[in-house]
Amino acid sequence: MNQQLSHSAFSEPGELISWMGCMQAEDYSSAKWAIGNRIPHITDAAIEKDFNEGRFLRAQVLRPTWHFVAPADIGWMLELSAQRIKAGYKQLYSRLDLSGSDLKRSKMIMARALAGNKRKTRAQLLALCLKVNKHLDEIRMNFLLLDAELDGLIVNGGIQGSEFVYALLEELVPSMPVLEKEAAIAELAKRYFSSRGPATLADFIWWSGLEPPEAKMGLEMNKGKLQYAVVNGEAYWFFETPALQGAATVSLLPSFDEYTAGYSDHNNFKPSIIVNGQVAGTWKYREKRLETQIFTPLEKKEENAVLSAGERYARFLGKAV
Repeated sequence: MNQQLSHSAFSEPGELISWMGCMQAEDYSSAKWAIGNRIPHITDAAIEKDFNEGRFLRAQVLRPTWHFVAPADIGWMLELSAQRIKAGYKQLYSRLDLSGSDLKRSKMIMARALAGNKRKTRAQLLALCLKVNKHLDEIRMNFLLLDAELDGLIVNGGIQGSEFVYALLEELVPSMPVLEKEAAIAELAKRYFSSRGPATLADFIWWSGLEPPEAKMGLEMNKGKLQYAVVNGEAYWFFETPALQGAATVSLLPSFDEYTAGYSDHNNFKPSIIVNGQVAGTWKYREKRLETQIFTPLEKKEENAVLSAGERYARFLGKAV
């Protein structure tokens, strides 16, 4: 399928992420498995190695939430979404008594601290900012970091132990292509309907964070190459007919996977068991054991496929099966 869950065309995380446009990643462990589900035989450790080497990034783009993003895409995606996200937080900045001077001063401190390819944790950056701004706290620091990210100053530069570290974006990605706004919207629509189609205009509006007229423009600019099908009076757009799944095709999706969270009816953020394209239950892996809650009875071959998917997840984590 276009989501790459049943027939993957990719072997590298960065290539997959670029194809998807970006991938939701507020839960880092779950987001790694979202990649692992779409690249055969890759491991959690291999994905983390690529992340630490800057082969893909974790940033707050499109909507105000974390996404995995390809380095070649972060410049134009920030350009497209940063000011819109900032505008949504303007009143909150005021309520938190965060002035323009506070934002500017904190970015100068971060720039000095990270220059020369240094890495700092959130706690280390907070300690530095507290030296010149005593009214800072954990909540206010979130927004100082967000502002610096949206300005393209900093980005998650990997993970050390259990903590993310920040780096200067221009040092991690020296060359960042930036597209004109219309071209960026068209490219974003192309990525979305290529990787998630069939999908509706409302789905694209939700996922992209674009204003409805902008999202409609993106769809219009791609219509010459798109196909569509009408279901219950709604047009579903796609570039290619999704590949048909085989019998008992099963995926164990993590929370916030793009298969469930990438559409406007995003009402299921739990780890989901997908059987032949449909949500059939929920799952969790605890103490080397797969625990499931099945919504409707499964056939024996489907039950076996669920167990096989659990074994694949164990191998992904490097656990004994």
